[in-house]
Parts: sequence; structure tokens; C-alpha cells
Amino acid sequence: MPEDAKSSVMKAEQILGLLPHRYPFLLIDRVLEVSDDKVVCLKNVSFNEPHFQGHFPDMPVMPGVLQIEAMAQAGGILASRAVSFDPATQVMLFMAIDAVKFRKAVVPGDQLIIEVVPLRKGKIFKMKGEIKVDGQVVSSAEFLAGLADRNKVT
Repeated sequence: MPEDAKSSVMKAEQILGLLPHRYPFLLIDRVLEVSDDKVVCLKNVSFNEPHFQGHFPDMPVMPGVLQIEAMAQAGGILASRAVSFDPATQVMLFMAIDAVKFRKAVVPGDQLIIEVVPLRKGKIFKMKGEIKVDGQVVSSAEFLAGLADRNKVT
């Protein structure tokens, strides 16, 4: 990937080329910035998303577990830059999570800015993620992800 920030922006087609997730579970709409030391992604929260039918019908709130998953997906994009990664034969798997905090509800109409930085790189990555809405942190976590062969994930 090119190093300058403008050319490192990724749109949906490029994200689909790296991550195995698909609708309705792909939680990254666009990559705004990516380098070896940070990824910044965008997620537009829409009232039409299926989880809002039951969480909660009279007061729609984006589940915290989906916020964590959005951080993990952003982390997968970041990690794919740091190792030799072939999305056709390999997948980055979420392994562990720690230090999770939810500070404010995420509701339809919010625009999530997801920033993930590496704390340790290698076959197993340790990363720190933070999600902001309107400049305010709404959630954060530290997590582990590891590279696996697609054929051996069962």
C-alpha cells in the first residue's frame, strides 16, 4: 500500500478484499488513514441496521459487542499491513479482549471514528482501540488477534 495518507484511504471494495466479513457483519465503511502505526476507520450508524429491531425497539442503542467487533475489524486491517498476509488463504482472528470501557450510548445517526494502534506486532498482535463520536470517546478496549490459515479454522 502507498505510504502517503491520501492514497492509503480504502473504500468498501478494498476493505472487502482484506476482511472476510460481509453484510450485515461488516462494520467498517471506510478506512480514512492507515499506516504501520495506526488505522482510522469510519462507521456510519444507520437506523436500518438489523440489531436495532431488538436492541432496543423503543430506544435503539448499538450493542457494545458490535463496537468491539468494529475495533477488531479495524485491527485486522492494521495487522494485515504488518505481516505477509494473503486474504485468500489466511484470516486474522480475534483472540482476547481486555480493559473494555463503554462511556456513552451509540445511536442511529452517529458516525463512529475508530482508531486502532498496535501495542505489540507479530504472529499474535496486541492492539488498543478507541471509538469516538463527535470527538468524544464512546468506547475503548485492548485486544489480541492472530493470523490463521483459512483451511484450519474449524
